[in-house]
Amino acid sequence: MSLGLFGRKLGMTQIFADDGTAIPVTFIKGEMCQVSQIKTINTDGYNAVQVSYVEQALHKLSKPQAGHLKKSSNKGFKYSGEFQITSPDKYKLGQMINVTVFDSGQKVNVTGKSIGKGFAGNQKRHNFSRGPMTHGSKNHRLPGSIGAGSTPGRVYPGKKMAGHLGAKTVTVKNSEILCVSRSENILVVKGAVPGKKDNILKIIPVE
Repeated sequence: MSLGLFGRKLGMTQIFADDGTAIPVTFIKGEMCQVSQIKTINTDGYNAVQVSYVEQALHKLSKPQAGHLKKSSNKGFKYSGEFQITSPDKYKLGQMINVTVFDSGQKVNVTGKSIGKGFAGNQKRHNFSRGPMTHGSKNHRLPGSIGAGSTPGRVYPGKKMAGHLGAKTVTVKNSEILCVSRSENILVVKGAVPGKKDNILKIIPVE
């Protein structure tokens, strides 16, 4: 397991291969991540590196947060996250991490929050089929039966019904990094990634 990075989605565009094929790509701006804690099997039961990102003034943080971050530097950060890795000994407290941890052609898993679409019906949310539109049918977009009557006399938890669509944590697996701009701290990833513009993403290398 290797160290990854947190980044911010800049948007999508397309690039063209040598044969003229259009390739959809997403631009991800890597956040300047600082190592704020190193976890080992002896102290925490597993090996991991915690990184903090999105710089913020220390006085805007709670005292426990500020005290935790002061162990690594005098900078304050809004968010923290961790990556489970094989050898945490290679990293030091206060070390800055950027897109140099990735290479072109590398496969990554990208995790983020999907776009929220509000309250949606069963057809849009779960891809249900509709009822007949003609011949006197009054069932066009109704959900249909949601359970039996006397037994069990209730709706089972997890029943697919209308409700809030999107705004969930989603992972797109095995996305390919097409380009790494070390000067601009930007990753160019093939295909789409979760969320809208400025969405925070967790990028994890595929072993």
